[in-house]
Amino acid sequence: MAEEEAVKENTMKELQLEKMVVNICVGESGDRLTRAAKVLKQLTGQDPVYSKARYTVRTFSIRRNEKIAVHCTVRGEKAMEILERGLKVKEYALWVENFSNTGNFGFGVEEHIDLGIKYDPSIGIFGMDFFCCMSRRGARVARRKVRKARVGFPHRITKDDTMKWFQQKFEGVLEVGKPQNVSNFQGRKGKKK
Repeated sequence: MAEEEAVKENTMKELQLEKMVVNICVGESGDRLTRAAKVLKQLTGQDPVYSKARYTVRTFSIRRNEKIAVHCTVRGEKAMEILERGLKVKEYALWVENFSNTGNFGFGVEEHIDLGIKYDPSIGIFGMDFFCCMSRRGARVARRKVRKARVGFPHRITKDDTMKWFQQKFEGVLEVGKPQNVSNFQGRKGKKK
């Protein structure tokens, strides 16, 4: 009996999903952006936040401070539910390159209707990015106002920790290699060879 208790893992070391950011970048303000905001509202049940362009890019016809994207931060059980739906679309397979060195990971979904949202012809189809921030209990010491301290090196989250959590929690598959670009772009039409 005493041996079983000794084998128990330290609960402070358990990884947990701190927050998940769902982002839709439209690249322009106006009607398409408001429709993207409706999609995020349907998915998360929260009011999305509009993101502005940092600087003017003439080739994309974007002006500085123009609203070009919407995002929403989700926490708790709702975040885990949306993450599960997103991973189901990806068939629980992520690339090793999707994981950052600080233990966070992200991936994209090309069509929001794959997440179980009903297709509405007035809204259209949008792709979206999911970015998940992982944490351990006790990470607050680095962010609190009084008696602030650094998180010790053994308590920091690494890329390997998150990949192991993904494989155990979702029985996920890690693909090694370079992610392929799945763009449908065929090149300029009428191009001379």
